[in-house]
Amino acid sequence: MGFNIQPYGMQSMLKEGHKHLSGLDEAVLKNIDACKQLSTITRTSLGPNGMNKMVINHLDKLFVTNDAATIVNELEVQHPAAKILVLAGKAQQEEIGDGANLTISFAGELLQGAEELIRMGLHPSEIISGYTKAINKTVEVLDELVEKGSENMDVRDKEQVISRMKAAVASKQFGQEDTICSLVADVSLHPSVSENPANFNVDNVRVAKLLGGGLHNSTVVRGMVLKIDAVGTIKRTENAKVAVFASGVDTSATETKGTVLIHSAEQLENYSKSEEAKVEELIKTVADSGAKVIVSGGAVGEMALHFCERYKLMVLKISSKFELRRFCRTTGAVALLKLSQPNPDDLGYVDSISVEEIGGVSVTIVKNEDGGNSVSTVVLRGSTDSILDDLERAVDDGVNTYKAMCRDSRIVPGAAATEIELAKRVKDFSFKETGLDQYAIAKFAESFEMIPRTLADNAGLNAMEIISSLYAEHASGNAKVGIDLEEGVVKDASTMRVWDLHVTKLFALKYAADATCTVLRVDQIIMAKPAGGPRREQPAGAGMDED
Repeated sequence: MGFNIQPYGMQSMLKEGHKHLSGLDEAVLKNIDACKQLSTITRTSLGPNGMNKMVINHLDKLFVTNDAATIVNELEVQHPAAKILVLAGKAQQEEIGDGANLTISFAGELLQGAEELIRMGLHPSEIISGYTKAINKTVEVLDELVEKGSENMDVRDKEQVISRMKAAVASKQFGQEDTICSLVADVSLHPSVSENPANFNVDNVRVAKLLGGGLHNSTVVRGMVLKIDAVGTIKRTENAKVAVFASGVDTSATETKGTVLIHSAEQLENYSKSEEAKVEELIKTVADSGAKVIVSGGAVGEMALHFCERYKLMVLKISSKFELRRFCRTTGAVALLKLSQPNPDDLGYVDSISVEEIGGVSVTIVKNEDGGNSVSTVVLRGSTDSILDDLERAVDDGVNTYKAMCRDSRIVPGAAATEIELAKRVKDFSFKETGLDQYAIAKFAESFEMIPRTLADNAGLNAMEIISSLYAEHASGNAKVGIDLEEGVVKDASTMRVWDLHVTKLFALKYAADATCTVLRVDQIIMAKPAGGPRREQPAGAGMDED
């Protein structure tokens, strides 16, 4: 006979199957460890020499990239504390569009410093108070490090745009940053885009990825590039008005069901003739309104297509409603619900629509140089899908950086010069503090060394030598000295023309400090029993070696 022991304490309060971790060892240090693991993954991808990660997600899709935002999105992070870092990285990606890696890696480094302090005997609340003081000091120092005169910037000046964008793009595609930057600058400096730079919309820059060729074959199109063929036989038209129908170009069925009794062959003939006449009348009214191109959001009926051909109308079918909206933005058209005569105001205008074959794929190129069009497209060419995806991420980063610099164009020296200067200044600040939080402030300052150390490690240089020579230069007052990764020496960042946006750094360091403090504030983890039945685990390695 078994003893029936009554549960006591926490077990008597919660349902069975729950997990409860508390105290420094079980909760705090375990959380810190999980976050450190995540930041070790992203850290080796930091900077221009960052390594690529090969991530295969739950749908068996392969990602080969060094973009931290993509990596942590596709890793299905289970641990609740590490999820906080992932959220910080996502917030950075949505706010600025670049610097997610800096956020996650720096937060991991801060937590490692916190772990050492906890093992020395400091209480997490003292560490949090020290870190909060340190991040406030960091924000002050960052404002002092801003390059003079950089707050006034002409966002239409290609040179200035490229100099601010280069570092963000180089961290994704090192060696090709000049080509990508000039593509992104061309596409962003579209006259209608920069009428009011603060309203720059990232969605107006589209990317069309076409296999074949190389990056040097990439071009910029004012308008859209659709990966579809025209429906009829007319493949090209110029200076045309466009009618857009959202529901499709076809004979419309009636709302109510009806039955038609036909007694003789004659009646049948008349019935189909009247249907034809109706369709022809509808198409004719569209043609009479001056439109040369019909764009349909749904199916295009055979009979309707026949009459479109007869009236020399070019027909496109865009099934995605988002693409259809962008098409309306490009041409200035208004999407009509059903096939009917469009008002002159509802018609859009294009300079040219033509179907061309690029790399074996038929694409429709919609060009509209003049007023009203705010959409531009970068046509990227590359040899494999994963290269194209990575190039697209680099272009995205460039466009997001352009948006950020439209809001705030201040720049700070790049190439880890800012980080070493911050480390030096925050360290000096820690000596002035009394109380236990000075240790936390000193650890915060040391954490900045992670960036030059990682950049040097990823480039295969001796990190200790580089950091000590950086400190030596900064101690003698050269606040702009950073690492020249190609030659493996320290150089002035302003002569290398490596600049980072002030706003990217500010948000990345802020989010990292916030995430760190959030993780450190946790002292108990209570997990309920997961809902649902038992999960079927896939055997390890399944689905990998099937060809």
